[in-house]
Amino acid sequence: MLSEIDKQTLLEKLRQQARAQLHDLTQSQRVSQAGATHEETRAEDPKDTRATEASYLARGLAERAEQLEAELERLNAFAAPAMASEDVVKPGALVRVEEAEGGAETIYFLLPAGGGEVLSLGEVRVRVLSPRSPIGRALVGREVGDDFSVDLPRGRMTFFIAELC
Repeated sequence: MLSEIDKQTLLEKLRQQARAQLHDLTQSQRVSQAGATHEETRAEDPKDTRATEASYLARGLAERAEQLEAELERLNAFAAPAMASEDVVKPGALVRVEEAEGGAETIYFLLPAGGGEVLSLGEVRVRVLSPRSPIGRALVGREVGDDFSVDLPRGRMTFFIAELC
């Protein structure tokens, strides 16, 4: 199943999403910055903090835009390697895991940036996973057939690596 998924197509979709997010974020930051310096946001009394709050928002958006730019640079520099099912999990791997209880399946794409994003190719949904995330750290170095447990907000979960590509 995983061998039918084109990693380069997924990677390009993620890059496109990141570029769109960066564009929207930059636009929001400019609007917030303009609002922070607009004459109508000037303090009318010492307790009026509209301009301060608007400048905090603008700065926060600018910092997030910088982070997103760095992530996009990492994605642009990354080339997903071809992998065989007998390899160990490493960045660039597509991994299908199953929950030990309930058997729910998730396909993860282990990448240096974009963790948490969900990509769709037709009916297939792929969750981008950072090697620094709890599940990502637990996956790296493991092989098909391995079980592993991770403490998540919903409790301790045990997973099984069903497929790797």
